Amino acid sequence: MYSHGSESLINQAREIQEPELQRFHSRLVKLLQGKELGHEAVDSLQRLHIILSATKYTRTLPPELQGSLQSLLASPAEQFQVLSSAVLRETLPLSGQEGNYTQENFIQLNNHAAALVLSQAGSRADLSSLCAQLLRSLESRQSDGPAASLTHTLPILNTVLTHSPDCLTEDHVTLMSKKLVDWLRYASITQGGGAPSGGFFTGTRSRQPVPIAELDGTVSGDFFTVLCVGQSFTEDQWMNVYSFSMLRHWLITYRSVSNGNTTADTDDRSEVDGSVVSMVSATSSSSRLLPPKERLREKAFQYCQRLIEQSDRKAHKKTDTDLQKACLVEAVCILDSVCGEDAALVFRAFPCIKALFGRLSSDLSFARVLLPIAQFYLNHGEMAAVDCESVWNLVFGRFPAELFDHQFLAHEFLRFIRLNLESLQLRVPQYSRSFPNLLKFLAWNSPAVVDDFVDLLPSLVTAGTAVELLHTLLDLPCLSATLVLQVRSTCLPISEPGGRGLLSLDAFRSQSFRGLFLFLLRGEAGSGDTIDRLSTLHEMLTETADWPRVVQCAQTVPVLLHIFFNTVIAIADQKLLAHLVQVMLERSSLLLNIPKYNKEIHRVFSRHLLLLCKLHPSLVVDQSHELLEFAGATANVYSKEEIYTHVVWVLGEYLSGSCDSRCSVMLITSCFETLEAVLFEITSSAPPPGADCPVPRVVTSLMSALAKLASRSHDLIPRVSLFLSKLRTVTRGGPVAWCSDEEDLVAIVTRGEELWSLLKAPGVAQSVLTPPQPVTTPQWHGDTNVAMPLQLRALTNLTHSQ
Repeated sequence: MYSHGSESLINQAREIQEPELQRFHSRLVKLLQGKELGHEAVDSLQRLHIILSATKYTRTLPPELQGSLQSLLASPAEQFQVLSSAVLRETLPLSGQEGNYTQENFIQLNNHAAALVLSQAGSRADLSSLCAQLLRSLESRQSDGPAASLTHTLPILNTVLTHSPDCLTEDHVTLMSKKLVDWLRYASITQGGGAPSGGFFTGTRSRQPVPIAELDGTVSGDFFTVLCVGQSFTEDQWMNVYSFSMLRHWLITYRSVSNGNTTADTDDRSEVDGSVVSMVSATSSSSRLLPPKERLREKAFQYCQRLIEQSDRKAHKKTDTDLQKACLVEAVCILDSVCGEDAALVFRAFPCIKALFGRLSSDLSFARVLLPIAQFYLNHGEMAAVDCESVWNLVFGRFPAELFDHQFLAHEFLRFIRLNLESLQLRVPQYSRSFPNLLKFLAWNSPAVVDDFVDLLPSLVTAGTAVELLHTLLDLPCLSATLVLQVRSTCLPISEPGGRGLLSLDAFRSQSFRGLFLFLLRGEAGSGDTIDRLSTLHEMLTETADWPRVVQCAQTVPVLLHIFFNTVIAIADQKLLAHLVQVMLERSSLLLNIPKYNKEIHRVFSRHLLLLCKLHPSLVVDQSHELLEFAGATANVYSKEEIYTHVVWVLGEYLSGSCDSRCSVMLITSCFETLEAVLFEITSSAPPPGADCPVPRVVTSLMSALAKLASRSHDLIPRVSLFLSKLRTVTRGGPVAWCSDEEDLVAIVTRGEELWSLLKAPGVAQSVLTPPQPVTTPQWHGDTNVAMPLQLRALTNLTHSQ
């Protein structure tokens, strides 16, 4: 919302009439033609900008005013450059000047003029014309005009190529490659200006050229690079810096340029005779014989090698150290790019890259440099037949274990994995085993990286790691709390005996519980699916349940569990799925007690238990012992009603001879007796102290499961019919202790009457409660457009009338 004063100015600008606007234009033209421009000119330009930007219509300024504003772009005062550029961007070019880019447009090019020129390129054709003119302007010698404009030409050219790389032609590529070679390799090796020779005569004639220096203060003995220092830089040295900044983008961009057979022949020669090309380009004089694109690759290669050598020098300033790291990242990325174009360069680059890795691998402050090195090994290690194990042990071992709290590195690291996911899965065996380490990024900073793990998690699910991964996902809040304790343990003093402190922190430092925390902090899978004393661990971490980092982490677990189960169904065999069902039942009671967390996990378990049993009904027989043990625990009715309801449902639905021939009458009877005991217990007594009444869905699920089982073993029908008739009789006497809501009680009794009516006709009950496959798909008994529901209602009325 605008303030009242701002809204007033905008309304005035919108309501200005054309005659008044023309008078204002005339006054501004006279004002800009004056010798000195002061505050009045600034105020007028600001007012003009408000007038032009306050409406959705684009205006055209008078030619005289437009010319004055264009001249103002070259003003020595940046304030007027900014204002004139902002005003001109709000206007249309004069008629006949659209896309008319001439040499005069670029003579006094600066950042603001460049932004204006780019904004007025309204089409792809305009961008192509602008690109051609910019490239032609690079050919001008310093005598043709102020060379300072070149430092602004490269950035705008880079922007044009970003938006429209297809505007390049082969001639453009040749020209640009030649200019980049000159700027990168042949910049001056003396500082701009010079140092006085001393003595009485210290005028400009007596100044001597001063050589450039390295970051450690020594005189540079090689060609100029971005890591050279001096009091001032010459124009070609500045162009060297600008060229390096856009070199990688240029190398990527010109690959898309093709000019028929000429480009194909050049590329073929580069690939087939790569070794010859590399030998020819080994010396500076011989490299001049190469085509421009190959010559640029060679000079880029030499430039990056020199940067790597310079980065080994001890810088005097921290800012220079940071610059070294940034240049190393760029240099390794450029080497990766040129090696991708010319495979012969791989064998020349690897000794340098290998030495660089050996020098930096022990210092994790260079982690951002080590990631591009890992990318280089991934792209070219197989061709060079080098051992990459130490690289992957570092990347997937120490990086997540020690740098999990570095947010920017986490972003770059996960981006590296996402971009190379297929290659990592095929070539790096450490990747799929590293999920305990990788998940530390998620446990520490869940909101920032959860999108990355949504994409990455399916690649971590394998048949060999699925069970351990499931346990790890369920323990993510515990891992989050442990990482917080690990960080705090290094900065907080050990609490005095009798003093107040974090009990969880004391437990973390205690040798008695060290093994529990070390398991959570393990770096690789394979040491065991989970630990025996999970309940002990949860008790120690009770006070961490409301820590913001832990709560945020817990909120991501249900999302990841859905992805996990959707992935594992496609790759798991029957044995693994049976194991996962067992894990779900066990872990439903072994979760960190975080508000709403347990219910969310139970909801996820319930949904996927149904899906697993629907796809593989024989799982119910395989895991019948565990399922019956879970369903027979009355406490689960009150604490895990969501998953309990679904366990009861799958028992009633799939414990049938039609689903699995191994299902015997004895098994059906055992299941019936277990569920019958639970149903009788919860409907004959009040709930335990502190517990709510069982939800109606649990009661109706138990009744339905008993009716289904009885329909498959007719000897059980009298027992369930007796219970249902007693239930009807008991509820007529008024409120009951196990159901406090009258509407819920009515719904339960109604369901009981329907089942009782069905069981009076065993043949009908079996066809309705256990229909054959053609009937269940679609479910005719639930389709209101067929006769089955009508028949059921008629049967219910007939039995009730008796």
